[in-house]
Amino acid sequence: MNSNIYNVIGLMSGTSLDGLDIAYCQFKRTANKWTYQILESEVVEYDKDLKDKLSNSVNLSGLELTKLSNDLGYFFGTKVKEFCKINKINPLLIASHGHTVFHQPENGFTLQIGNGANIATKAGIDTVCDFRTVDVALGGQGAPLVPIGDELLFSEYKYCLNIGGIANISTNHNGQRIAWDICPANMLLNHYSKILGYDYDKDAMFSNKGKIEPKLLNELISISYHKQKPPKSLGYEYVFAQYIPIIDKYNCSIENKMATIVKFIAVMIKEAYDNFGSGKVLISGGGAFHPLLIKSLKEKNINIYIPDNKTIAFKEALIFAFLGLLRKLEETNTLKSVTGAERDSIGGVIYLSK
Repeated sequence: MNSNIYNVIGLMSGTSLDGLDIAYCQFKRTANKWTYQILESEVVEYDKDLKDKLSNSVNLSGLELTKLSNDLGYFFGTKVKEFCKINKINPLLIASHGHTVFHQPENGFTLQIGNGANIATKAGIDTVCDFRTVDVALGGQGAPLVPIGDELLFSEYKYCLNIGGIANISTNHNGQRIAWDICPANMLLNHYSKILGYDYDKDAMFSNKGKIEPKLLNELISISYHKQKPPKSLGYEYVFAQYIPIIDKYNCSIENKMATIVKFIAVMIKEAYDNFGSGKVLISGGGAFHPLLIKSLKEKNINIYIPDNKTIAFKEALIFAFLGLLRKLEETNTLKSVTGAERDSIGGVIYLSK
């Protein structure tokens, strides 16, 4: 292989619990500029048992959580091994984000499970994981981590907006990359879809039927998190402690609640966009497939660009593959301008397969 070409697998398990995203990516560096290709990709859906365990992981005992992390690592490693066999590939590295259970940088900790040693030994491939803890130890938010990938792989866009369980955005401002979590997104929509017996609001099937509740909308917008300046980040625990109780106290249909949530997401994205000036916005994540949300963003005159479906679905897995590669090369993969840490850092723990 050319010394400037690297083949890496990225794994992403998001807060929306859709499943495990696997992306086999090729990165090429020419004259200090990076380019990428997503060569192969797959989504491995979680079965109900695993999905239930992950959604309840914040409530597990230490022993139960350790076992789940071990089991998840073996699951990831097994699925990667199968993926490599089917596609006849031999990657340099696996980069696994893991599944976030706790994210409390204000208290000095973050936890992503999916034991990296188990991934490496099961798949037979060196594995990088635990990307966030160094930054948190340096006083940073440990999130978002994707912006350095936005900077180096998607520099033609003014904004990179990912609408997953949480909506986050990155941009250049005064010569520095900045980024932050805007608001919860699919995490809220999925929660209320499940009450109606579905995993998510496919094609806006529920939110399209609802009407906006102005008081609920205003109360969501008024949550204190939205008054904070970046850098800032959201975690599962905060969302379920601060947002869900507000929504639940309103005596209206779930469809109305979901229509209001979509409007809320669009309002908060528009506010972020207006604060740093107009420009082209690359959208990725499951929210890019939500017709009502995309319609709402277009109505707010946001200059959105929706890429091919593979980039939408696998951009985070792609970028974690890239972060893992930077870790392997011992190059900066976490920016203090994004996270608020005392310095840039090289995040990630490497587990060798042999």
